[in-house]
Amino acid sequence: MKELIKDIQKKSPSWRFVQKYLLNKYFITIFLFLVWMIFFDSTSWLVIKDLNKEIDKYEEQLSYYKSEYHKNDAFYKKLMNNKAEKEKFARENYFMKKKNEEIFILVVDSSAIKQKEEE
Repeated sequence: MKELIKDIQKKSPSWRFVQKYLLNKYFITIFLFLVWMIFFDSTSWLVIKDLNKEIDKYEEQLSYYKSEYHKNDAFYKKLMNNKAEKEKFARENYFMKKKNEEIFILVVDSSAIKQKEEE
């Protein structure tokens, strides 16, 4: 067995490379440190990648809510500055009415619509 190992060492230049560099205590130490930092540490690369995805998701939500805020703010300003808009909004959304006025609410039967679509 020892002879076989010696033959491999003599014939193979890659064995010298392995022996010289890969079995070096500094290389092993640095390699283990990198493996630990990438996979096992609390601030590992995998954890940071997941946190960055979560941050991106929250930034998208933030931009959506900012745009919704601006839309609602513009609508509120239009509503507060125009009496006709206020009345229209109250009639459409809260079914408010003037004296001696009747409101009819039409309800659409969704099953009838589905049957028409199928035909």
